[in-house]
Amino acid sequence: MCDVAAARRWLHAARPDPGRAPDWMGPLLRGLEHAGPRDISANDLPPDHVGPRQSAVLVLLGQGPDGPEVVLQRRARRLRHHSGEISFPGGRADPGDTDPAATALREATEETGLDPSGVDVVAMLPRLILLTGFHVTAVLGHWRTPTRLHAVDPAETEAVLHVPLAALADPAHRFRLRAGGGAWRGPGFRVGDDVVWGFTGDIVDAVLRLGGWERPWPPGPELEWESL
Repeated sequence: MCDVAAARRWLHAARPDPGRAPDWMGPLLRGLEHAGPRDISANDLPPDHVGPRQSAVLVLLGQGPDGPEVVLQRRARRLRHHSGEISFPGGRADPGDTDPAATALREATEETGLDPSGVDVVAMLPRLILLTGFHVTAVLGHWRTPTRLHAVDPAETEAVLHVPLAALADPAHRFRLRAGGGAWRGPGFRVGDDVVWGFTGDIVDAVLRLGGWERPWPPGPELEWESL
């Protein structure tokens, strides 16, 4: 169990340091060096679009039994907005957060019981602006010392998932998707009975592509989110 008070003190000291990343994350870090928002998502909106309402998510990568894996979570199905969707741990910035890394780690601690002292923040992806008006920064972390994670508040989070990057890169699990009458178009991934899409799908796609884990896949027909 993470000591919440100690975790909050540690969050203020967290700063991105690519030198702390393991060798297997090297291609991803090099790919991010010159990446702009449109290299991450075709759905990024102009800087003057609604807001700014700042938020951050934690893209937590670690070594699992089947190679590198990422931590995702399933939002509770009872929620009014984005119910049952797969997302990264994260949320809105609090006034006391010093930067996006602090926001992402604080939110992940509150949602999954993560001990942030076992995470090395190694990079921040370009900020994206979503249709909701949020300005979202994805914070890349290496899970140096894994500990048990769980859904801290079942009313908010239904499950915490450890998903191998190889499974996400499997061509059989990939497709193109559109939602909102075509307002959003992008990659989709099947994870068991779940579908990863939206902002989360864009980030997963960028991680696979820039990190060298992507495998050739035939996009096929574009599917409607409402029909899945």
